[in-house]
Amino acid sequence: MTFTGFDPDAPRFYAELAQNNTREWWQQNRERYAETVRGPVERLADVLGAEFGPVKIFRPHRDVRFSADKRPIKDHIGFVTTPADGTAHYGQLNEHGLMLAGGVYQPSRDQLRRFRALVDDNRLVGDLEATLDELEEHGFTIMTDGALATAPRGYPRDHPKIELLRLTSLAIAQTHPIDDWMFGDDALRRILQSWRLVSTWNAWLIDNIGPAVNPAAAR
Repeated sequence: MTFTGFDPDAPRFYAELAQNNTREWWQQNRERYAETVRGPVERLADVLGAEFGPVKIFRPHRDVRFSADKRPIKDHIGFVTTPADGTAHYGQLNEHGLMLAGGVYQPSRDQLRRFRALVDDNRLVGDLEATLDELEEHGFTIMTDGALATAPRGYPRDHPKIELLRLTSLAIAQTHPIDDWMFGDDALRRILQSWRLVSTWNAWLIDNIGPAVNPAAAR
């Protein structure tokens, strides 16, 4: 079977989960989750995998072992590619809408060092800004989660590109509130279009920043 859109029950499932995030409610709704939430995403993953490589669907359960938040079930379903170069394409559906994203979420220390050197070089930063401007025209913005509160070591706080220098994640995201198109044939076209734009960002990162020399190195 091909992907013909998400099930309209998926956002309702997560809206109800927000009010009933317990193991008991989950047990009563597991089959519903499998049919109306995960089922369509599995079909989508099969289609996307043909172009972008294998797509992993995240498990629904949260790891609460070391968290003060003991809610057992995630408030969204997420799916991601994990190619060897460290880039990713990502998607996430919840009660509020669909997020399509990608890039390098946790760049290594050496990748961040090269990125910041590029940002600091007036000969090179223009291409980065032009790439981000083009993506912004299509609704993508750079993700600022986890950005430094101040300038990284070795750069002045009043640097003209300080917002880029403060980044600790090299990912972009595009968000869509719940809309009818998500539940019909047009969903696949739109998702493919967005992930192809993510591919241009991933290619820019690999061409200009390169893969991690030491992926395990802390930032």
